[in-house]
Amino acid sequence: MLNRRYLRIKTMQTLYSYFQQDKADIGFYEKELFKSLDKIYDLYIYVLALFNDIHHTAHLVIEENKNKRLPSKEDLDPNLKFINNSLLVALSHSSELKKELANRKISWQNDFDLVRKLYTELRATETYKAYMASPEQSVREDKQFLITVATEFLYEHELLNHVFEEKNMHWADDTFGAFSMVSRTFEAYTSGTLHLQPLYKDAEDDKNFISVLFRKTIAGDKEYETLIDQKTKNWELDRIASMDILLMKMAIAEFLNVSNVPVKVSLNEYIDISKEYSTPNSKTFINGVLDKIISELKQGNRIQKTGRGLMEGN
Repeated sequence: MLNRRYLRIKTMQTLYSYFQQDKADIGFYEKELFKSLDKIYDLYIYVLALFNDIHHTAHLVIEENKNKRLPSKEDLDPNLKFINNSLLVALSHSSELKKELANRKISWQNDFDLVRKLYTELRATETYKAYMASPEQSVREDKQFLITVATEFLYEHELLNHVFEEKNMHWADDTFGAFSMVSRTFEAYTSGTLHLQPLYKDAEDDKNFISVLFRKTIAGDKEYETLIDQKTKNWELDRIASMDILLMKMAIAEFLNVSNVPVKVSLNEYIDISKEYSTPNSKTFINGVLDKIISELKQGNRIQKTGRGLMEGN
């Protein structure tokens, strides 16, 4: 499932595109925002399907080797540890995955050469060799092996990432979210049935959070710009990084309109996002400006938080 930081980042990216247009349609961009989030789930399913097809390829290779004209001893009596990996077996029988593959029309059938190439390259890695040579047979080991394959082999594979970009140009920014969901799927497995992760932790609450953040940032654009301008007297707004201004506007919108998130949490989230998406000095600048704005909003009694632990010291 996607965490709130990721939801903020996707909202930020859509808002950035929205503000680049002179007469943008709010409804259209909001739909595009939710569509982009759903596409991350497509990517998640693609990665799980890839594991499934690599597993199937391993079966095919074993049969091919057995049917050689002069098979070796290893060909006739292969190491079946990868084939018998408990998570891969559970994944191959997952009715949830089969349903999503059918509904979303996801398949690696047209990229079989890539799947086979990935399996060949995987077998040459030290991770694979160590796993196959280990005498241990446990769900814990099976789980850790697949998480390592996901995060250290597939996630960083240049050709695979190129294929993902060809399928969807926005997936270059979404692989982290999708692979994080894959890792959590494997981590949550115990034995028997492997369950897919939902896209949202709480669909209704998360979707409302996204919509409020998106729409209120747009609605309060001029007001928030004035607030920022008042607290940056030594700066002209056009000299401040546009991403810094956008992040501060989003933070203000969240302070004022999302009642169940503490101000300190919101502040820290936007500072952290700025570290990745803005300039090296942005975190200090944003923190300083927002601290002043928070004080002013509190003095005006404009920040209203509800829920246990949020009323005081928020």
